[in-house]
Amino acid sequence: MADRTLRGSRLGAVSYETEYGAEPAPRNIAAYRCDRGHEFSVPFAEEAEIPTTWECRLDGTTAQLVDGPAPEAKKTKAPRTHWDMLMERRTIADLEEVLAERLDVLRARRGQKSA
Repeated sequence: MADRTLRGSRLGAVSYETEYGAEPAPRNIAAYRCDRGHEFSVPFAEEAEIPTTWECRLDGTTAQLVDGPAPEAKKTKAPRTHWDMLMERRTIADLEEVLAERLDVLRARRGQKSA
């Protein structure tokens, strides 16, 4: 009889074991709400740490835990500008010297004398 059960089936694809008498692991259900008003719940293991944010299943935006702590604001630094990067490499005195050299080159092209 056991040979007929396995004949023609893909091994590992189908479990022939029953769930009779098995109890699922204890769970905590966390409720989330996104900015667009969608509410959904996510089951977590009892010992798992529940995150304060979760991706909304319907529209992909960030949802926050209902009646949970507010998520920590991430520190963001201001974007570096060209001037900031230039000032990391040079001082104001260096820049004034380079400016004077370039002005001399431009004046020489036009046939003017330097001041």
